[in-house]
Amino acid sequence: MTFVNFTNHPAATWSDVQLAAAEKYGEIVELPFPVVHSTSSEKDITALADELADKIMAMDPAAVMCQGEFTLAYAVIRRLRSNGIKVVAACSERMVEMNEEGKKVVTFHFEQFREYE
Repeated sequence: MTFVNFTNHPAATWSDVQLAAAEKYGEIVELPFPVVHSTSSEKDITALADELADKIMAMDPAAVMCQGEFTLAYAVIRRLRSNGIKVVAACSERMVEMNEEGKKVVTFHFEQFREYE
């Protein structure tokens, strides 16, 4: 089984905690979330969602983390869930601090994966 990372956040940049949480589902497989142009039509999104959902299902995932452009993500999530595939989002705590130069520094601390209903 696999954990499909269908985002633009490569697993190589994840914390050890997030990696361990993903690996509970299986080997992490990367599938970059595509660029969705603002001129894309609903028909374009439907066709792309069908193609991507089929590609993801062929990977036999135990779970899929899907995060990206909202209309495409929603369409893919619906297709995967209707085929019994668990789809999750990474939930992180946003931490904002000021550095020594007075610039805002934002970091995210992974807490859990939350399943889409």
